[in-house]
Amino acid sequence: MIDNLDVVTGAFGYIGRYIAAQLLENGRQVKTITTHTEKPNPFGSHVQVFPYNFDEPERLEATLDGADTLFNTYWIRFEHSGMTYERAIANTR
Repeated sequence: MIDNLDVVTGAFGYIGRYIAAQLLENGRQVKTITTHTEKPNPFGSHVQVFPYNFDEPERLEATLDGADTLFNTYWIRFEHSGMTYERAIANTR
């Protein structure tokens, strides 16, 4: 088990990046779950990257195991490609 562990959704995005940076500055261990695992990791080895796959809740649960806090920044700006606001809300439950 990792001590002082927090998980930030979207740590490579605008809001999540600032949350992750502050957590690291405060000596926390950080994981991110993201739908964009191919993006460059601006934190290098300091932030572990895991896929945000809504269709595999067991995998998501394993990623969150041991975390003290989940900072959920997941949202959609507008509905597109079959993604609706209702679906986005359901995905976070």
